[in-house]
Amino acid sequence: MSLLSLFKNSNCKNPQTLILGDDAFLNDYLATSFTHEKSFADLDKVTIDCESDGLDDLVADLTESSLFSQQKVITVKNPFFLTSKVSKKYQKQLDKLQQIFENINQLDDIIVLIASYEKLDRRKKLTKTAFKQFNVVDTQLKTYEVSKVMKSLIVSEGYQISSSALQLLLERSDQVLDTILSNFSKLKMAATDGKITEDLVRRNVDLSFAQNVFAILESALRQNYSEAVERLENQLREGSNPAQLLAVFENQLELILVVKVLKERGRSESEIVKELGVHPYRVKLALNNKLSIQKLAELLKAAIKLDFNYKNGQYREDSFIKLFVLSV
Repeated sequence: MSLLSLFKNSNCKNPQTLILGDDAFLNDYLATSFTHEKSFADLDKVTIDCESDGLDDLVADLTESSLFSQQKVITVKNPFFLTSKVSKKYQKQLDKLQQIFENINQLDDIIVLIASYEKLDRRKKLTKTAFKQFNVVDTQLKTYEVSKVMKSLIVSEGYQISSSALQLLLERSDQVLDTILSNFSKLKMAATDGKITEDLVRRNVDLSFAQNVFAILESALRQNYSEAVERLENQLREGSNPAQLLAVFENQLELILVVKVLKERGRSESEIVKELGVHPYRVKLALNNKLSIQKLAELLKAAIKLDFNYKNGQYREDSFIKLFVLSV
């Protein structure tokens, strides 16, 4: 199964492909997987980066007669000609690309456009033609969709992963898709039997910065202050500064507070996940927290005030953030 099928496709039967989304790592991963599928095994592979190679090379490859060359899969990175930022000096090449895209059914080669941009210029004629003539794959995901897509992707690549191992992989990757994929690449090398277990993840994927910082506050919230201070001191020794740590504390406290408020207003756990667009596991942890809404609000206010005092230079010593952790 093609990994592209895990995402929204406009016409999955059309091999001419436009991968659309702002996560460049994910888009490159999917494009590489697609162009190395069995159906393209005998085709030459060509990669053109429009920003570094220019458009002349792209036009030349697309117009090269198939009588003198083997059929190719052409991966096109940074197709800036689909955005609004295109210099007038490229008008000749744009006109040629317009002609090629309009008659793409006559082209022997397969084109894979990787458009890792936040926005394309959909008013432009060339962009409209690309959307019409290519299979448009939208790789944008909501946070709560990451787990399901990642599970399917792992299975599609021939690996088995337990629910607990997947959860741990997501946690240690901060729910960030490109980080998850990067860590999955490490696990593929370690999983010699094709099975990814919780133990394998623990041994091969380190705690993320955010996770290490979350653990400080979690220990404090459990009133295990010696462990919380020890974790805090470890982070400070490794070069983290109080403002960085407080930013994560604030994010953590704010999420717990908002989740509790929504729960009090009658929202179900699944409704909170969708409303906030965060991973279900983080919502579950927040709901299990025993602090009152009033106490959480006080802690958040104190963290923001402490953060401000560090940033304006009033506080410089680490003792102030240690006192905050001990006050939780």
